[in-house]
Amino acid sequence: MATLPRRTFLAGALASGAGLLVPPPRLAGADLQPVHAEVERRHGEAVTRLQEWIRQPTIAAEGRGIAEGCDLQMRLLREAGFGKVERVPTGGHPGVFATFDAGARRAVGVYFMYDVKQVDPREWSSPPWEARLVDVPGLGKAVMGRGAVNQKGPQAAFLAALHAIRGAGRKLPVNVVLVAEGEEEIGSPHFQEIVEKPEVRAALQGALGVFMPSAAQGLDGTVQITLGGKGVVELELVASGERWGRGPKKDIHSGNRSRVDSPVWHLVQALATLVNADGDPAIDGYLDAVRPLGEAERTMLDAAARRMDEGTAKSALGVERWARNASFRQSLEDLCSRPTVNIEGLVAGYTGPGGMTILPHQGAAKLDLRLVPDMTRAGAVEKLRSHLARRGFGDIELRVTGGYDPTTTPADVELIRAQAAVYRRGGVDPIEFPRSGGSWPGFVFTGAPLKLPAGHFGLGHGLRAHAPDEYYLIESADPKLAGFDGAVRSFADYLYQLAEV
Repeated sequence: MATLPRRTFLAGALASGAGLLVPPPRLAGADLQPVHAEVERRHGEAVTRLQEWIRQPTIAAEGRGIAEGCDLQMRLLREAGFGKVERVPTGGHPGVFATFDAGARRAVGVYFMYDVKQVDPREWSSPPWEARLVDVPGLGKAVMGRGAVNQKGPQAAFLAALHAIRGAGRKLPVNVVLVAEGEEEIGSPHFQEIVEKPEVRAALQGALGVFMPSAAQGLDGTVQITLGGKGVVELELVASGERWGRGPKKDIHSGNRSRVDSPVWHLVQALATLVNADGDPAIDGYLDAVRPLGEAERTMLDAAARRMDEGTAKSALGVERWARNASFRQSLEDLCSRPTVNIEGLVAGYTGPGGMTILPHQGAAKLDLRLVPDMTRAGAVEKLRSHLARRGFGDIELRVTGGYDPTTTPADVELIRAQAAVYRRGGVDPIEFPRSGGSWPGFVFTGAPLKLPAGHFGLGHGLRAHAPDEYYLIESADPKLAGFDGAVRSFADYLYQLAEV
């Protein structure tokens, strides 16, 4: 633990917009006070840069704003000091490869994404593309908009750290190899193409590891160091009268249901076989490859359950109880170790005002499957396909749109030890967590041939990723939470720590 009291550090060093009330952390041979002062001086321009980024829609699923978003991403990298910034064509949306050669002895990889999820503006209290600064009760001022916390806010904070280091007249303490994609929100179907480019792979091979900038603080101020992410498969199941050979080939009057089969009920019946009565996976053989949690992982979860606040966790999710009426400790274990089969959406027939007495000819379900070690994307898809065929639903079309394998990184590697050191020196004792419930394409780094450590890092707070009113905290009114400047400082500190591990 750090010698500075937790509340003193957080009130001074984290609250954005306030002067530093305590001396900034020092590293051997590195006085970071000039860098931290530059962070404060550049606060306004850094927030404006983030707002510009959010105001550019970049929706991979709709192909909206991709070219403009990629161009903006490249410009932001050049302005932050990257000497080489290249667009990388793929079989889908383009990626970006950038290097910042500071002449340092060590290098670190950074993963960015420039795409965001879709929006329905009617569900937002603030327009999703205006990036307004709004007051969040009890928390302070935040920027609200699609991509604010996932991931443009943390990424903008990382770039602001590079600006501050240069502005303070310092050289970057490590070289940076950055890869970005524009398809993370559709399952990264072409990200591997980017990393497999010989020039990109060669640059990454010499890195300590790869991290994704994040806003790691929960509402209660706790910080998690996650040592992995679940894998994911995004897919659609489509039932149609034409493929089935039963039911109509186009919508017909619903009075014919007594003599004509329903493709939509066929789809619903197929979906019902994928889970048990509790909604847990029941796909034949789906769980065969699951690796049980080890003793060290269970010990992490024991500690996490003691230190995290269950009420805060439920409030953040808007739930009153956990699935299967589990305890809080069990819910944490389920989050990181249970595979899932989730319905994202169901579409069939008429959904407008009033009724439309039709028998639809087609129905579709969007699903995501979350995977844990030692499951694979390919194995999960094959098990699902075989399951449907054995149950009499082989006619249902399975369209895989994206996905990747799970990741695992040991806690004792330099990339992770440096994170813990920065958090602790700042008075924050991080909670180690075996795996997040979400997914990111880190398998491209942790798997062969690179086999690099990979993880997430960054102080700061935001919520409602993928949901309406997504926000990223800018000026914190809560002494437990970092504002934007606190997040920027954490990235600067991390880069200096990586130079010394």
